[in-house]
Amino acid sequence: MVFQYTDAFVTTATNNLENLVIFYTILLKINPVKIIPNVYAEFQLPGVKLGIFKPKKTNESEFINSVKSKMSLCLEVSNLEDAIAHLTALGYPPPGEITTASHGREIYAYDPDGNRIILHQSKMGNGE
Repeated sequence: MVFQYTDAFVTTATNNLENLVIFYTILLKINPVKIIPNVYAEFQLPGVKLGIFKPKKTNESEFINSVKSKMSLCLEVSNLEDAIAHLTALGYPPPGEITTASHGREIYAYDPDGNRIILHQSKMGNGE
């Protein structure tokens, strides 16, 4: 049997849905494409969807200890300094320094819930 899928997206759980939706609306400079009030919001990014949901009361305990998750939202940017300035203006400056890896420069930042966002600029500086 072949495993088939029709789409892929990343989701994060939060009890502060409205706050995270506002944060990502301003950070990404786009509005959610789908909103279910007090339940779910979805952003269409190039190549992936970002879903933010409020867990049901029966599932909340599953997400209580999910701080420092191994998952990250990685955003390829054309200008790392501009992206850092944008996050800083939102009140969420990256706490560390820019690092250089074999694939380019990057820095870790965190959203209001503490989810890791990796801002990455390739060596080419244009997303390649």
